Amino acid sequence: MIVPMKKVTVVVEIHNKSDMLSNLRKSGIIHIFTENVRTQKGDTLQKDCESFYLMKAAIEESIVKGKELPMQKDASAREFQKLHESLQSLYSEKKVLNESIVKDNLLIEQIKEWGDFNPSAIEELEGNGIKLSFYQVGKKELLNIPEAIKFIELDPVDKQVAIAVINSQLDPSFPARRFEIPELGLVALKDRVEQNRVEVEKINTQFEKAQCYFDSYKEALNKSELDMHFEKIYSQMNTDDSLSYVTGYIPVTKFDKFEKTAKNNCWGYLADDPDEEDLPPTLVQYKRGVGIIKPLFDILGTVPGYREGDISEWFLMFFTLFFAMIIGDAGYGFIFLIAGIIMQKKTKELTTANILIYVLSIATIIWGSITGTWFGSATIISSTPLKYLVIPAIANYPALFNMDSGAAQNNIMQFCFILGTIQLSLAEVINITRKARAKDISLIADIGWLMDILSLYFVVLNLVIQKPCNYGIVFPIIGVGFLLVVVFGSQKSGVPFGKGLAAGGGGFFTTFLNTISCFSNIMSYIRLFAVGLATLAIAQSFNAMAAPMFGGITTIIGILILIIGHVLNLAMGLLSVIVHGVRLNLLEFSGQLNMEWSGIEYEPFSEAVKE
Repeated sequence: MIVPMKKVTVVVEIHNKSDMLSNLRKSGIIHIFTENVRTQKGDTLQKDCESFYLMKAAIEESIVKGKELPMQKDASAREFQKLHESLQSLYSEKKVLNESIVKDNLLIEQIKEWGDFNPSAIEELEGNGIKLSFYQVGKKELLNIPEAIKFIELDPVDKQVAIAVINSQLDPSFPARRFEIPELGLVALKDRVEQNRVEVEKINTQFEKAQCYFDSYKEALNKSELDMHFEKIYSQMNTDDSLSYVTGYIPVTKFDKFEKTAKNNCWGYLADDPDEEDLPPTLVQYKRGVGIIKPLFDILGTVPGYREGDISEWFLMFFTLFFAMIIGDAGYGFIFLIAGIIMQKKTKELTTANILIYVLSIATIIWGSITGTWFGSATIISSTPLKYLVIPAIANYPALFNMDSGAAQNNIMQFCFILGTIQLSLAEVINITRKARAKDISLIADIGWLMDILSLYFVVLNLVIQKPCNYGIVFPIIGVGFLLVVVFGSQKSGVPFGKGLAAGGGGFFTTFLNTISCFSNIMSYIRLFAVGLATLAIAQSFNAMAAPMFGGITTIIGILILIIGHVLNLAMGLLSVIVHGVRLNLLEFSGQLNMEWSGIEYEPFSEAVKE
């Protein structure tokens, strides 16, 4: 559920402003929205924070993958400041050197066709009255150079004639490409690049030596971020004569703790429920077992709005089934299961991410088992007892069970449409339940949508898999549902019925389009069948490619084809889960619930910084 919030304003005397914020931060319970108020101190803290981050990242880059950090050393404030200034200087020097290397390499590429030369010798000639200008011209253009211009023909450059014009220049309009003499020749530029690379390596060695202060940098960065956040809140606090105050949000479950803190510090405060205009942060309190979906929400960066409601349990249930159907292969499910076990052994703890992997992998194993899909191989099913786990009506190899392939595919497609209808209908049931509690008459419009969804399901079955449909009954029900949406869709508490009816009539065409969209939403669940079938087809293709290789010396090649092919298929399957499995929850299902996932996650002002 989404935890209700209290809007709280804490008031203190101006001279207690800083102490009050410090104690609020220690309590770690109030969410305060910060604004971009610029102050000199804030800019300084921002600059310090960025420098700590850059040095920490530079040290991190020097760490060899798989190698443990050296034993960490403690540094006094003065020692750390000295180290930081030294590393900053080295970092700036390295940046200049790398820029020089890039610039010189580009120049080397531009002039390498001209070969090596000594620019100082050319300058010396100019001092003696012989000024040379260098050009690239075509063979035909060479014949058109005016006789008055004296030049020396050089070795060809890029399949063009290279010339050195003596004490003159070609007209800018003449079709020739001028070559500007750089400060150094080719060999000298290459030497400078090599010298700069040596210097960069020396600097990298210094950052490697600083690895023993990596924890010190993490601590410094953490403190800097805390100070910066503190300064942002401090600078935006409102003041009125001798008083200062700050406003934030506190979960009702933590309000008792706040009251004790306020009493102990002699603060004045005003607490009330958020108004409709307020946008409180969202704190989701997951039911037992449902919290395993949180890692996925964190990856997606989705947070429900404070007033949108918590659908995490339904999201988890449907996402698990969608994942299993899209991956679709019990063999792949076992790979995920093994990966989860290895992850748990490495972390030495059972995390929510681990549990989620176990749930998804077991669901995939079950779905793959009942559809008879093990690494896309019919042989595994036909020659092992695994065939007894298969439900013939939805088997991916129906011929093994004397089933018609078209009938089996139609059954799976129908199952996809049933899933879509159930999920979209569930959304409307949730809407109706919420509005009934709030005594909102617009729930009748949601009843209309529910009628449309259930009726359109039969239309979809008829159009896609030719299931009989009594349109004489279905269309009138759709029409009644449509009218209920038009009449009651815009009705609101405190708004006259006639005004709501007029608003609904004004949105007649939009409601018509939304009804068509409702039809397409049910249709979109066929993607579960299509993507699952594609995953199977790819697995079968790689199996077919590898099969002729087994036997003799080519067996190794066959094994490699199988490994590479199935790994690629797994990766594409995971991508499909994000594109399709998540989409059905975040767009179709959430759209039917009128959810926008516009929430701001509850992050209390505390002594911990969220990275």
